[in-house]
Amino acid sequence: MAVLVAVGAFLMTVVGGVVAHRIGDRRHLVLGLAAGLMLGVVGFDLLPESLDAQPREVFGVPAALLMFVVGFLGIHVVERSVAIHRAHEGEYAAHSHGHAQAHGHQHGGGSQGLGLAAASALVGHSVMDGFAIGAAFQAGSTVGTVVAIAVIAHDFADGFNTYTITRLYGNARRRAFALLACDAVAPVAGAAITLAFTIPQGVLGLYLGFFAGFLFYLATSDILPEAHSPHPSLSTLLCTVAGTGFMWLVIGLAA
Repeated sequence: MAVLVAVGAFLMTVVGGVVAHRIGDRRHLVLGLAAGLMLGVVGFDLLPESLDAQPREVFGVPAALLMFVVGFLGIHVVERSVAIHRAHEGEYAAHSHGHAQAHGHQHGGGSQGLGLAAASALVGHSVMDGFAIGAAFQAGSTVGTVVAIAVIAHDFADGFNTYTITRLYGNARRRAFALLACDAVAPVAGAAITLAFTIPQGVLGLYLGFFAGFLFYLATSDILPEAHSPHPSLSTLLCTVAGTGFMWLVIGLAA
């Protein structure tokens, strides 16, 4: 049953990626919406789940929140070490325009690896989604159904974000679609693996906290500035708010 439900997550991931691909010259709206979806996933899903799965504290701070900060600082250090962000030093001078205008600001070639790393992290998260579906069905059909609804709903955002992030960092369409395919297959693979074993709750909580910090950095430091730099408009802001509200609605209905 868990694997069959994960197929639904596969389909929603593909739909999300296709929507991101076909949005065309309204990319600033896509980026604003993507940032809102990511913020919603972090605040309403990943962090609460990480705290539930790993309640242990280290020097008075929940271990999951420590991993959240580690994830945030980790991606920040990586970006700084390869000199990707130059917003303050060069006012986006390192960004190319022309062809990039149709697809948002394209980062330099050296940043393509970061886009792949971010998309790969989303694929890893989708594997964990599959694990979550499998583990929930092991706990009971009711719990499994609720978790499945939440996972399938936000896998649209996963596919959307996987394609958007990969393209945002200058990767070719073919590569973005390849990662989208991996992201779509990932929850099915994760659910299938749980037929053999499950991830310990404590480890799962630490992973979710780390991944939440990773996504939070990308949403606030990369995607939102990219969305507002070429098109500083109210519509972009409204898309961000709408994305966050949508994730709140989805998670609230599934709770």
